Amino acid sequence: MCCSPHQHHHHRSEQKPFFKIGLGIVGSLVLIAAGYGYWNNVQTAKAALLKYSPQDIAKDRPLRAEHSHAMAGHIGGIIPFLPKDQPQPKISVSQTLYDFGTIGPKDIVKQTFIIRNTGQGTLTISNAYTTCGCTTADFSSSVIPAGKVALVTVTFDAGFHDTRGQSVRRGIIIENNDPNQSKVEIWIKANVRQS
Repeated sequence: MCCSPHQHHHHRSEQKPFFKIGLGIVGSLVLIAAGYGYWNNVQTAKAALLKYSPQDIAKDRPLRAEHSHAMAGHIGGIIPFLPKDQPQPKISVSQTLYDFGTIGPKDIVKQTFIIRNTGQGTLTISNAYTTCGCTTADFSSSVIPAGKVALVTVTFDAGFHDTRGQSVRRGIIIENNDPNQSKVEIWIKANVRQS
């Protein structure tokens, strides 16, 4: 016996939500794949950023960044931007946040970051300072030719002032002549034990 028109209509309307759900799943999978592709490209770019040979390390005009009340919160000296019609530098940092995890109240910990000039012009760091006296940063060079890297060793002294039982976060502010990113920040954090 044939279905009534009413049953036919009901049957078709049941298929629509499943069709929409199917499209939703396919759309989600496409977005996930695109997201993974992007994430994978970012990871590949980060891995490339971390690779360097001793010859790639710039050592011209080393620089030490310290905390200075005069420097904190100001723009620093004149940033030596290159003329717009010349090849420009591009600053790339290996990572912008490092977690030391849990450390002792008198521990002095260090972490090295990589700054690579992925642009065509010479990258110049005109000013760098830290957000607290407990933190310093030593740059292998403040002048980084195209394709070269500078190593930045950040030192955090938990005993500089009493940070026992605290979760601390400290920054290094780097002013440079990348016209698209003239201020870069690197942050470190740590949980300081009570004893």
